[in-house]
Amino acid sequence: MTVPARTRLSFQYDGKLLRLETTVHSVRPFADLEAANQALFKQASADEDHVVVTRETVFHPQGGGQPSDEGTLAMAAGHDVAARVPIFRVRAVRMDAVHDGQVLHLGHYIGGGDAGGGDAPLAVAMAPGDVVEQAVDADKRLLYSRLHTAGHVLGSAVRSLLEAEVPGFDELKASHFPDSAACEFRGSIEGRWKAPIQARVDEYLSRAMPVEIDFWTDDDFRREGLERLIPDRGLLPPGEDRFRVVRIVGAEVYPCGGTHVDTTDQCGPTTVRKISRAKGISRVSYAVAANGDVGGGQPTS
Repeated sequence: MTVPARTRLSFQYDGKLLRLETTVHSVRPFADLEAANQALFKQASADEDHVVVTRETVFHPQGGGQPSDEGTLAMAAGHDVAARVPIFRVRAVRMDAVHDGQVLHLGHYIGGGDAGGGDAPLAVAMAPGDVVEQAVDADKRLLYSRLHTAGHVLGSAVRSLLEAEVPGFDELKASHFPDSAACEFRGSIEGRWKAPIQARVDEYLSRAMPVEIDFWTDDDFRREGLERLIPDRGLLPPGEDRFRVVRIVGAEVYPCGGTHVDTTDQCGPTTVRKISRAKGISRVSYAVAANGDVGGGQPTS
């Protein structure tokens, strides 16, 4: 099999783009994947699932603390076999562990057209060179974007309050999953800080602070006095010299490849749930309201 080029991460340049026509590079049964790639998908079915690689993608792969998008792939309108090829339901998306920069879309066929429903025979499945339309589940994308931005708001709030108060303070990692959203910090954050952190989070949300996406060189970080944030250059794609960053205007800047909403108020009500401490690390958990309880809000990038 010819190894395709890196998948272009279209969602990083236009987070409102939830549908995209692109070309299929490869389609493989899950059972044919390398062991390292099979290990990425814990709930995969060797009998039903396939993995599709496309030239571009609007699907955010799981990573950076953010869950993967879900949605569908379908033959683009006007394609000569569009009526015969079933829809491909994308259940999970990961970065390829073997081929650098490729994105793996895991899912299964759900019938359509002459296939008569159910699983489709491979004779009418999509194939390399086919033009397909990707469609992301918009509700899940919006929820994940709100959670991710809220995590940065929380990190900014904690830093603004505690950077000079907690010995050895630093921001570490975060999870933006709906059932386990939390930010971790170096240093011991006492429980008495929960109310002040909530108040600062509420302030940042109410100010509707713009959330801006940019691409920075090392010199850009230095110009802003943020040398501490310069990522490992090994994370850059070949030939690139700029890192993607998200800036909450009036607060913090984060190197980040995730999806976000346009302004902080679009995160919706965000609750600081708990502060826990272990081995010099503090974990501040949080939750956001369901999409239906939040007005407006569309992902930005």
